[in-house]
Amino acid sequence: MLTDEQIDAAKQRTTYSLPDPVHQHNDCIRIAYEWLDAQKKLKRPSSRPVASKHLIENWGGRYVSASDVCVAAELHPDVEGTYPYLNISSRLIEPSTRRLEGIAEANTHYYRSSHEPEKYNGGAE
Repeated sequence: MLTDEQIDAAKQRTTYSLPDPVHQHNDCIRIAYEWLDAQKKLKRPSSRPVASKHLIENWGGRYVSASDVCVAAELHPDVEGTYPYLNISSRLIEPSTRRLEGIAEANTHYYRSSHEPEKYNGGAE
């Protein structure tokens, strides 16, 4: 599990896609990290944006900002690029909800009711 210290350090070095970063809770970054971790990585960042923010929110059951996804991408050793142009396959993997265990803020908002498994090509990673 990512520590608050790791997350705070990553916030300082992240290249954000928006001018004013928004972070409500470090668990939002943990949720985004787990979602990114489950995805198949490409050799280089995609030239087409992958709008994963809403998919992450719906999977994790909590609001996640684009800034949170940027920090999660910065933290992940296998993720390259700048959100939304990351080296993630467009053939998305639905992460197992077990990845959310231990993340207190997961499923604390209504977003999980909007989760759409059909948006994924594979599952339970």
